[in-house]
Amino acid sequence: MSTSFTLTPAAEKFIGRIVRFSGIPAAGLRLQVSPGGCSGYSAEFSAEAVPQDGEQVFVVSGLKFFVAAESRLLLDGVTIDFTETPTSSGLSFLNPKQQACGCSSAEAALPPGVAKIKLGAIGRGRPASLVS
Repeated sequence: MSTSFTLTPAAEKFIGRIVRFSGIPAAGLRLQVSPGGCSGYSAEFSAEAVPQDGEQVFVVSGLKFFVAAESRLLLDGVTIDFTETPTSSGLSFLNPKQQACGCSSAEAALPPGVAKIKLGAIGRGRPASLVS
């Protein structure tokens, strides 16, 4: 099975800027996704020069992604978007296969299959943190 994920135009623009302004020639985006929380995902990303051992390189919309096997399984069929509101901005992972959370905090949680990452946590060589 091959992994397939898509980017919205807003995500393409945002990720392109991260890679371009990283200062790393021919950089790609290391994307690590794991299950967790009401949003369905915990995610980290950083601009990097080369993939690590075990990571596969994907080119989506002209952008390079370095993704490990565990993350490839979770990203299959997912659409990555960039959203911005008056109070927050970040990447959203929209997974049509994700089920709703049944925990008591579900009403305050993001819609099923959506995870947001705070922009303020982005740093070159430092993974961004998840907002749930």
